[in-house]
Amino acid sequence: MLAILGGSGLAQLSSLSETRRISARTAYGEPSGPLTLGKIGGREVIFLPRHGDAHSIPPHQVNYRANIQALKDAGVSRIAAVATVGGIRREFGPGALVVPDQIIDYTWGRASTFFEGPGARVTHIDFTEPYSAALRNDILAAARACGEPIADGGCYGSTQGPRLESAAEIARMERDGADLVGMTAMPEAALAREAGLEYAAIAVVANHAAGKGDSAHAISLTAIEAVVEQAMQRVRRILEQLAAR
Repeated sequence: MLAILGGSGLAQLSSLSETRRISARTAYGEPSGPLTLGKIGGREVIFLPRHGDAHSIPPHQVNYRANIQALKDAGVSRIAAVATVGGIRREFGPGALVVPDQIIDYTWGRASTFFEGPGARVTHIDFTEPYSAALRNDILAAARACGEPIADGGCYGSTQGPRLESAAEIARMERDGADLVGMTAMPEAALAREAGLEYAAIAVVANHAAGKGDSAHAISLTAIEAVVEQAMQRVRRILEQLAAR
């Protein structure tokens, strides 16, 4: 079964039919909210907004372990995550959609593994390619099928938040090789890998990152809202096509 993890701007998925809400509890606490089970094109899908129904959970306080565990317990095998990001690379301007293929982790202090605590065994996962190639390809194919332009590949720099980055931090990230900046890829992607779930993301570029383009001196939060609202309509079409495939 496919799960859709909604990010900023995607707290609801109106295309779901025959919906019912499932409260979930895990050994790691409660997820960001009830899981919404429904159908798209006759296929069962689970939807979970990572920031909660009211967008009240900041990125550094999301219970990523509970979210991933709850989805696995519900029978999910694939997760399509939606994330709002800033564009570092020049080509990734506001409104662009990107399917990233790499991650650099700048977060700290987040519960980032299932394999810790009394009795836990030391476990290392291969994270050479942090996103599922098969699911990435399916997302790209879904975008082509509904005529939505989307970029294939990019490096997602995951920062701690909830504040936005300084221009100097973005300059450093660019030197590191990051093309996008967001706050939720980690530890979400790594936990999905630990849980044995396929995971890939659609990154929605809401703004130029700090110090870039029209964000050279400041980032307009009002402009971000307008861009995200429009871009999410395109994301919904891609997700509907993905679920129906």
